[in-house]
Amino acid sequence: MTQKIALITGGSRGLGKDMAINIARNGTDVIITYRSKAAEADDVVKAIEQKGRKAFALQLDMSDFTSIYPFVEKLRATLSVHWGASQFDFLINNAGIGATVPFLQVTAALFDEFLNVHFKGVYFLTQQCVPMLREGGRIINISTGTTRFSNPGYSVYASMKGAVEVFTKYLAKELGAKGIGANVVAPGPVETDFNNAMVRVIRR
Repeated sequence: MTQKIALITGGSRGLGKDMAINIARNGTDVIITYRSKAAEADDVVKAIEQKGRKAFALQLDMSDFTSIYPFVEKLRATLSVHWGASQFDFLINNAGIGATVPFLQVTAALFDEFLNVHFKGVYFLTQQCVPMLREGGRIINISTGTTRFSNPGYSVYASMKGAVEVFTKYLAKELGAKGIGANVVAPGPVETDFNNAMVRVIRR
């Protein structure tokens, strides 16, 4: 059988780190991306390797839309060199940024950064990756509970995630014939360092 491989964006910390390690525990090799903290990404790679699975970390800054296309070329090279493969099985769009900013204080620059990271980047990275997904592959887009309940200060974040949820429905329709499934996971508050560990701060 062909070894299954997952690509997890934002896999160096928080929920992405937990996903990467647990997926590896279940027998899947993992490629993670990180924005700037290479040492944290390397620690995740080592944790996965200790479980007997193969792992690599690639740098990707989703806020810089132009970085997607050279990243895809690095991904192709990584698959070819380290797995002798041209395809992988699971794309998990998890990378994200957080900020608690009241609607009246949102700037165009903040809006554009969130747009690139949470929607535009997800849209076009997925488009570029679909030809590399094996038949029977899966796309998992990470959303948020704030698309279903309103939390002041999250209008930009939740709006982008709402767009991703609509996008996922269209992916499921258009890629189903290719044998590729698409789903959303929308967790509620989870205590991680995301958004300056806001959940942890609130709990205290």
